[in-house]
Amino acid sequence: MSLGYAEKLSYIEDVGNVGMTEFFDSSHVLQEKIERLAKMIQKSKHLVVFTGAGISTSCGIPDFRGPKGIWTLQREGKPLPEASLPFHRAMPSMTHMALVELEKAGILKFIISQNVDGLHLRSGIPREKLAELHGNSFMEACPSCGVEYLRDFEVETIGLKETSRRCSDVKCGAKLKDTVLDWEDALPTKEMLPAEKHCRMADVVLCLGTSLQITPACNLPLKCLRGGGKIIIVNLQKTPKDKKASMVIHGFVDKVIAGVVNLLNLRIAPYVRIDFLQVIITQSLSLVHEIEDCLVIVLKDIITCQDPDCEPCMLIARACHLIDERYVNWNLRVASVHALKARLPFIKSIEVSFADAQKYKAAVLHDQPFNLKRRTTPTEAFEIMLKLNFIDGCGCPSIQINVPFNLKVSTDCFNLEKDSTIQNLKQKAIQDLCCGQNAQIERKVILEPKTEVAIHAIVTNIKAFDFDSWRNGDVKHPRGVNGIETSRKRSNGRKRKSRF
Repeated sequence: MSLGYAEKLSYIEDVGNVGMTEFFDSSHVLQEKIERLAKMIQKSKHLVVFTGAGISTSCGIPDFRGPKGIWTLQREGKPLPEASLPFHRAMPSMTHMALVELEKAGILKFIISQNVDGLHLRSGIPREKLAELHGNSFMEACPSCGVEYLRDFEVETIGLKETSRRCSDVKCGAKLKDTVLDWEDALPTKEMLPAEKHCRMADVVLCLGTSLQITPACNLPLKCLRGGGKIIIVNLQKTPKDKKASMVIHGFVDKVIAGVVNLLNLRIAPYVRIDFLQVIITQSLSLVHEIEDCLVIVLKDIITCQDPDCEPCMLIARACHLIDERYVNWNLRVASVHALKARLPFIKSIEVSFADAQKYKAAVLHDQPFNLKRRTTPTEAFEIMLKLNFIDGCGCPSIQINVPFNLKVSTDCFNLEKDSTIQNLKQKAIQDLCCGQNAQIERKVILEPKTEVAIHAIVTNIKAFDFDSWRNGDVKHPRGVNGIETSRKRSNGRKRKSRF
């Protein structure tokens, strides 16, 4: 999953220690440490979490230095692991979602991440409470006005290079850049300053799934020590900072955090992924003038006069007028909301059909960009049915959305309350424990050429967590229902009293 990122990095000989031995605390010792950690977190006034690749391995993303890490296998000359699903379809782990609950409860004040997988943002951590030290594979930024764009596809470059897209602010329009650092790039001040500030303020810095080897990032947790703060490390391998830590826990991060959240009596909400697309219907420019020019060329030897009121010329004009009135050419396009030329990474193909199947021929669109051209009379109104077939990694194989077609519809634009609509979709997905719910959240009209754009939001994944199995100490994979990762307990959003 992170293989593409690793391959894009510039080659360096020394990547530090790799293939390090993994250690596991006994079940009794692990439980004792989890209880100590829960008490420390509950009493903390300013908790900061520092995360590494180890929190994303349960998401199907390989780490770098573990026994089966990317750099470990490279050094041993072994083939790299194959991704179980596309990088852009990775979903947050139990740890990611538990951190969201700690933030909502006012316990967690800030997260510092060395990961580029973007899962902290996808999980729901507010951007202002997150420092992504090494960047985000799904983020582009405008170097001129500073606006950030979170994409549903992996940005094609790393090393703070220009991409193929521009800032959408009409007052700016500068070329965007990727945000992922290469080896020689300095850590961005925008991320480092708040990270340093919060580490100095922290009374507890919790390091999760990191070997703490990459400098200068690995020294950030040490900044809490001067103010009397404590460092807790949860990692399967030993780290260079273990001697500075108040407690080192050797165990799976998900298991440790699940135990802590259980002791704090917080409920981990399911993760619901919503993707977006736009359906664009454009009336083609009239071909009448082109037809007229062709007819004039063909008849120029016969028609020598230049009088537009002469009978032959009037016949030509009348023919063109009739053609124009009888048919309107239009184009249907299903596109990314991020850029017209960007791929829709979660859609494999689209089946297009019409209510009047005898009058209009159905089509299957396999290749991106997804375009379909048809012609109708100006007065016709009907529905276009779009069956969206999703790629592997989505929670359901397909859904159907119906698109009303009417060339004489209102030119009014509307912008539904996106946040409330999206929240309703999430709640419905959690209630039904399935995905596929969708809604139109925006409509806009462009007058020249006449174009109607409708933006749709679609629930493409839901992942709940088998909380009981983690709480009882058994590591289990989430059970699946129709390809959706589920749990025995669903969150109702309420918080219970702590056991301490």
